[in-house]
Amino acid sequence: MWRIWLIFDPRRTLVGLFIFLFVLAVLIHFILLSTNRFNWLDGSQAAAPAAVAAAVVSPDVQAG
Repeated sequence: MWRIWLIFDPRRTLVGLFIFLFVLAVLIHFILLSTNRFNWLDGSQAAAPAAVAAAVVSPDVQAG
């Protein structure tokens, strides 16, 4: 295994690896943000109308 590092420069190889992993992580996060289920910034689009409808339909939970 140590002979591989004689062929490749360790600093350039590790910097390239870290840049690749960072770009991959950013790409995965943007893909997840583009879906309705895993968009943690805007929230789920399907869950919001159901919660609003449940709050509007149930008037039996009034105090007083």
